Amino acid sequence: MSEKPAFIQGLYPFQGQGLDTPTAFCPPVTYDAPFDRRAQMIYFRAGNSSGELIYLVLLRGAKPVRYFPVGAKGAVHVPLAVVEDLSPETKLEVMIAAPAGITGSVVLDIGLMEIG
Repeated sequence: MSEKPAFIQGLYPFQGQGLDTPTAFCPPVTYDAPFDRRAQMIYFRAGNSSGELIYLVLLRGAKPVRYFPVGAKGAVHVPLAVVEDLSPETKLEVMIAAPAGITGSVVLDIGLMEIG
């Protein structure tokens, strides 16, 4: 059994559409598990440059599976104690919800482990 790390990392600008309206980043922030490997999300880190609370939603197959609130001008680090297997070819997407009209940037560092 071999393991290979994978990451979602970057600085992503956003404009809030409302806390009840998660929206995709442009371009979308996604991860596709390889066709021949399972994957597990190991940790989640995010920073928020705006002066308002935001939250990030992790979607698996277009369904929400995790919510990560990030405080105003704050950051969060979540080492995941409960990890779930992502089947081969599973698609993850990170979406954002922020108060309407708020602009800012999110710094993301999400660590995954691919297992083959």
